[in-house]
Amino acid sequence: MSRRRIVSDYSIIGRRRIADHSCQKDKTPEAVELFKKLITTREIEPDLVMYGTVVNGLCTTGNTIRAVSLLRIMEEGRCKPSIVVYNTIIDSLCKDRMVDDAVKLFTEMDEKDIFPDVVTYNSLIHGLCNFGRWEEATEMLREMLDSGIAPNVRTFNVLVAACSKEGMMNEAEGVLEVMIQRGVDPDVVTYNTLMDGYCLQGHMDEAIRLFNTMVDRGLHPDVVSYNILINGYCKKMKIDEAMHIFREMPRRGLKPNSGTFNTMLQGLFRSSRCGAAQELFNEMQVAGIIPNSQTYDILLDGLCKNGHISEALSLFHMMERNGLDLDVVMYSILINTFCKDKKLDTASALFNNLSSKGLHPDVKTYTMMIHGLCKEGLLHEAKELFVKMEQSGCLADDVTYNTIIRGFIRQHKCYEALILVEKMVQRGFSADASTFTLIVDILSTKGQDPALQEVIQKFMPKDSHGMQENDAGQNRAEESC
Repeated sequence: MSRRRIVSDYSIIGRRRIADHSCQKDKTPEAVELFKKLITTREIEPDLVMYGTVVNGLCTTGNTIRAVSLLRIMEEGRCKPSIVVYNTIIDSLCKDRMVDDAVKLFTEMDEKDIFPDVVTYNSLIHGLCNFGRWEEATEMLREMLDSGIAPNVRTFNVLVAACSKEGMMNEAEGVLEVMIQRGVDPDVVTYNTLMDGYCLQGHMDEAIRLFNTMVDRGLHPDVVSYNILINGYCKKMKIDEAMHIFREMPRRGLKPNSGTFNTMLQGLFRSSRCGAAQELFNEMQVAGIIPNSQTYDILLDGLCKNGHISEALSLFHMMERNGLDLDVVMYSILINTFCKDKKLDTASALFNNLSSKGLHPDVKTYTMMIHGLCKEGLLHEAKELFVKMEQSGCLADDVTYNTIIRGFIRQHKCYEALILVEKMVQRGFSADASTFTLIVDILSTKGQDPALQEVIQKFMPKDSHGMQENDAGQNRAEESC
């Protein structure tokens, strides 16, 4: 072998390492520039490994479209893309919710005599299931089987997850049976997915049954397994059972993570066990688990909803002093609390402080303030804030409209309410149950007011489905305000 060939080979290896290192260090732009230089200067001909490294880096960093462009360059050059390159891009397209583009690329593979494998089908089936495109996913699975490609544990887990997500637990268990019949051993992910499906439906006995089955099959439950059960029990307000599972984790050699603690904290606060929640929070810090923003959201919300407002405010100020990142959710929790407690000055001060912290109120925060102003009869201020909200680019939703319209109706400002109704209807929104009830109550005392009649006609949903949606909107409003 000539010295020149040896040098060339080492150059290729070196550049492969540079490209790989750049992508691993999240320096994909630098890797792409290096790659473009190689192609432009024709110093060396990039090989399949180099192409694959850059494609993987682009997909990993969310630059799937650029990865597709690089694929096209490969198709036109001498170094043709392999199944691995196609699989990487197809999977990334599916994760980016570009399933149609993934299916199109899959079709092109067949035209180029590049045969898909189990990884290709898994990505596509998963992507289609995520969009509820069951017929296409089933057809893809059938095509996979007809091609003689055996489904693996990943394939079955995708199908189990799709059924569980839709609440079709009988079908999910059916997939598990087929999986075992075909000689594919379920893994911890399989059982976790099924357990989560049952927990979401509140069927804790079924979830525990699967947990025990998993153990009987020689599998070791992980932190996710325990988190699923703890969350399920907490949602059922069975806090003692959740705590029992929580305390079992260290005995099984597992360390609870921030998600575990957050779930338990939320459950304790919802059951008004504030003292136990604060003790658990201290235990979390002793265990070396750093509280995240969600932890503090739960603490603030739990303290406020249980009437410990001064403690919540003290916690908030402690976070400010310690330089912790305060987000809009934290401010919103306190703003909502002070609005309900008729302390509008404090709520307004917090609201006005958002901009100085570089934060922007969202539609929920605005709606809370508008609700507080309306409750105090400050309709002019509520209307000004509503206008400011829209001008800032934060568009009102159905809850916001219903909130301010109720404020005007309660103060018998029906014509002003009607103007807002007109705008609301133009946005495709309609009344919720609380607004209709208010109108009916006023009609029973004030008679057939023409303005109110016009409001009712504008608000009237076109069908019963619309009313159901409005009831759901009212539930959201009650939770927010």
